Amino acid sequence: MVVPDPTRDPLVALARRHLWPPYTSPERHQEHDPLVIVDADGPWLLDAGGGRYLDGISSWWTCTLGHRHPRLLAALAAQAARLDHVGAGGAIHPAVAHLAAELCAVAPAGLERAFFSDDGSTAVEVAVKIAFQYWQQHGRPARQRFLALSSAYHGDTLGAVSLAGAEAGGFFTVFAPLLFEVARAPAADGGDADGCVAGWDRVAAAIEDRLARDGDSIAGVIVEPLVQGAGGMRTYPAEVLRRIADATRRADSFLIADEVFTGYGRTGAMWACDLAGVAPDLLCTAKGFTAGMLPMAATLATARIYDGFRAAPDGAPRTFMHGHSFSGHPLGAAVAREVLAIYRDERIVDGVAARAVRLSAALARAAALPGVRRPRQLGLIGAVDLGDGGYGGGGGPRFTDAARRRGLYLRPLGDTAYVCPPLNIPIADLDLLLDGFVDAVAECAAP
Repeated sequence: MVVPDPTRDPLVALARRHLWPPYTSPERHQEHDPLVIVDADGPWLLDAGGGRYLDGISSWWTCTLGHRHPRLLAALAAQAARLDHVGAGGAIHPAVAHLAAELCAVAPAGLERAFFSDDGSTAVEVAVKIAFQYWQQHGRPARQRFLALSSAYHGDTLGAVSLAGAEAGGFFTVFAPLLFEVARAPAADGGDADGCVAGWDRVAAAIEDRLARDGDSIAGVIVEPLVQGAGGMRTYPAEVLRRIADATRRADSFLIADEVFTGYGRTGAMWACDLAGVAPDLLCTAKGFTAGMLPMAATLATARIYDGFRAAPDGAPRTFMHGHSFSGHPLGAAVAREVLAIYRDERIVDGVAARAVRLSAALARAAALPGVRRPRQLGLIGAVDLGDGGYGGGGGPRFTDAARRRGLYLRPLGDTAYVCPPLNIPIADLDLLLDGFVDAVAECAAP
């Protein structure tokens, strides 16, 4: 039996006095009894109150290899013993040079350069700034706008927020005066969370039409490939992504793939783009990039884009004016390299298929329950809706509490209950997670 930690209540009081947590109102922060996580191992989290919880969302989609993988701990310790940090201005180090090469080697075809930053939002900011600057210095200054999907979410910095669709929670409305204008594809209205095939066909057709008519004003098209995560775990057909990619090529614009959530095996392939046979011009990765151990991200680019920043014919420099104090951080780079090695050695992506079969069976059980709506899945992403309120629906807190009582750490998106566990979760633990998920859905679904 686990003995509760007597320091738990003082820790909660201290946090309520000084901490400002994300996406949490002061009232919720004051009244809600949080988990106080003091230890973790594999897919399990240990609370100071004595509870053990299966991490059913990979700690906000990051811990693709679970917690405290021994090889990642060893890689971090070994790097820290040699070099903790060095600025990226005029200096490199072995870990970052090797990481850039190894990351490009597993990336979709044509991506040959890696720009390192610190989180997914910033990786998107980098991609947008690269695309914009490229056209400004290559004779197409009218290309100042980006085309994005409805229900999009690309991060919380102002550029990323500008790209987000209003349906992705609606929680960015207050910042509207600060945002730049974005061209938006229509919603895939179709009566389910994914839209429908006809609805997504209309989305693809609208993007094709917009690029054919107005392509010379579009610096890039940005998508979350195949799954819109924070917008409600909305999936769409691979053919739609192929059509968007083809239309972008015809307009000679840039396709930006935000694989912060979908990359690193989550969909059953290393990259969601791989499932559609699409090679983007820019790709953003974070979260699983370091398996959640350290904040680090990358933006990958083609040789064409990188070469577009070489000096102009008159010798004028075209330097990409962006940088970070922690760009290519040695500790993060060492861990990210070991993540790639673990993926190779432990065949992490290959193991998704068998786990996805169990997830599919659990979703079928959930779909048979009264009040459950729109089951959907891709790889180790599974979701159902408990009502029709979307991100603003009231099912979230009830489902969180129901899951917690069953020893699960799950955080729904409003009325959307979902699971995306570590990709290497042991089968027995996965079955516990899925049984608890179905039971929590049964408790909370609104008939």
